[in-house]
Parts: sequence; C-alpha cells; structure tokens
Amino acid sequence: MADSVHTVVITGAGRGLGLATARRVGAEGRRIVVAEVDAERGRRAAEQLRAEGVDAHFVRCDVADPRSVDAMAAAVAELGPLRGLVNNAGLADAVGGKYFHQIDVDEWDRIMTVNARGPWLVARALLPQLVAAGNGRIVNLASDAALYGSPRLAHYIASKGAVISLTRAMAREVGDHGVTVNAVAPGLTEGESAERIPAERHELYRLNRAISRPQQPDDLVGLIAFLLGDESGYVTGQLFAVNGGFTMH
Repeated sequence: MADSVHTVVITGAGRGLGLATARRVGAEGRRIVVAEVDAERGRRAAEQLRAEGVDAHFVRCDVADPRSVDAMAAAVAELGPLRGLVNNAGLADAVGGKYFHQIDVDEWDRIMTVNARGPWLVARALLPQLVAAGNGRIVNLASDAALYGSPRLAHYIASKGAVISLTRAMAREVGDHGVTVNAVAPGLTEGESAERIPAERHELYRLNRAISRPQQPDDLVGLIAFLLGDESGYVTGQLFAVNGGFTMH
C-alpha cells in the first residue's frame, strides 16, 4: 500500500518516552509504528494511540535479534513511505549499582547488544526505505549519563557513548542520500524506568540541574518532533542534551 502519509517507526514505544514521542508525532498526522518487544505492551500502546486519533500500528520487534528486526522492516514496507526512525528502545531498568570491575561479561554483553547494536541493526534494516521516501530522519536516544560519567553504570554509559559516536558516523555516510541522523541525550526522566533508579541519583539530579524540577517525557518530545520534521533538514550529526542543565556543553 502506498500513500502520502509518512510513517515513523519508534522502537520501545510501548511506554515512557517512546509512547510520549509516538503521541506527539502522531498528533502531527504521521503514521506511527509501535515497534515493541513486549507484545502485550505494544498492542496496548497502539490501541491507546488509536483511541486518541493517531494512525498507529503495532509491530513486534526485538532490537537484539537481527531476524526480528528484518521482519519488522518488511512489515513497515507494507504501510507506505517511511520518513522517520526513533531508536528509543534500550535497557535502563535496574542496570546500575556495580563498579566496572564487578560487571560480569554476560551482563556487559546484554546491555551492549540491546543499547548499542540494536540501533545499528534497526537503522541498517530501515535505511533503504528512508532513502527511497526522501528526506529521511533518524533520531537516536542516548543519555546524559554518557556525558556526566555517572558511577556504577559503566556498561550503560559505554553503550550510550557508542550511540553518540554511531550517530556521527551514520550522519557522515547518509547525508548526501537525504537522510539526517541526530542524537538526543535525556537526563533522568520520570516514568516507570526511573522508579527503579536509586534515590541518591534522583537527588544528584535535583541538586545539580539548572531547572530543579523533575524531568518529564514531554520535556523531550518537542525536540524529537523537530528533528523528525522538515525544518531540521540541515541539522545532522548533532547531540542534543535535554536535562534541565544538569550537564552543559
């Protein structure tokens, strides 16, 4: 099926920032693909979005599994021209607490596979569609933890640092194909994931933000929507930290 409605794929859109982004971008008239590993959560999110008037479709996708990613890309191709990708899926729940020398190899590899390899796999699978549609947009979700160097999060920080570097490499390679690639680095954002983060980390952010109130998903979605839109066509390879001034660069 081909039509003039642009599709945006958002991985990990079953909850939190991914769902908030889907709601914001969908309100602009984009077709949303909720690419979510948790089928129940993904279907529920798509149903909720449709009830709000968004053209939303659930496609199961495990970003750690190349076959699942390729199957998702094939399903997306049936929906119409693909204009945007938001690489939001990642492991952040209860991943901290150990010093770098205490992390075992399996845990390190699990985080890196989802958080660093996942965005590459998804972008690789969807790039031909983004190029074909013209003016493609990729937004990768990093983390300000990679900028601050938060302790006892070495594997998570390494994975998000990889996302930042991958963003720049991708941007160099696809710019002349009409595709932009940028990264957004949120601070500690309120939601289900944040509930498992130790209280001292919440306090660290509260004391060191220039804007001390807690960060909400809605503080990020406007920027993401801009980076997916027409007006950002000459913005690529950039990192945008959105954390109320917790880090400044």
